[in-house]
Amino acid sequence: MRIVIGILLICVVAFAIILTVVEIPFGISKTKVGTYYIDNGVEQTGAVNIVTSVVLNYRGFDTLGEVTVLFIAALGLGAVVYTFERKKGENTKTPASLVLNTGCRFLFPLILLFGTYIFIHGHLTPGGGFQGGAIIASAFVLVYLGCKGRNSEKKNFVLFESLGGLIFVVVGLLGFIFGGYFLSNFMPKGIPGELFSAGIIPVLYIAIGFKVGSELAGIIAELL
Repeated sequence: MRIVIGILLICVVAFAIILTVVEIPFGISKTKVGTYYIDNGVEQTGAVNIVTSVVLNYRGFDTLGEVTVLFIAALGLGAVVYTFERKKGENTKTPASLVLNTGCRFLFPLILLFGTYIFIHGHLTPGGGFQGGAIIASAFVLVYLGCKGRNSEKKNFVLFESLGGLIFVVVGLLGFIFGGYFLSNFMPKGIPGELFSAGIIPVLYIAIGFKVGSELAGIIAELL
């Protein structure tokens, strides 16, 4: 009986997927939205990375929602972890090896530099605030695993996370004041392809990079 029910469920799911694929037009030739982004994205936003122009300009509200979801997840995890009391004298951390302990001291600043490079150049190359922030958080994972006696204060993560979110919202409101709608690209777009271009997009990516990096690092600290 279970086999029959399983086969029926698989058939239902497969039928739903087939209908979805048939009804949704994929490809540039069938979608006006994708064609519009590709034809006008560089001129209207100044970002040569079209994905960036979509994420932070055309659909900036989506990105704000994603950042909010990550914040709520970090807040929820902190509330859950707070309910568990740590016994006095309890220490379950395994000492790091010499290789890990030595390597983390050299790699930590390099990982931070690479993550910063990723979100600063998000309007020029693939990457951005979320990817750069995740890379920065991985540097703190390495510190927690290998560097003895090196732990970052949680209040520092909260400070950078709050500052990143505040910058994002303030820039969006300034766009509303100067451009007529939230997240309007009111700053000079510069020359496409250069570092100082794309208006508010690099500023937003820097804010998102700090916010995502500090939130993920804070989550790791809470779990530890």
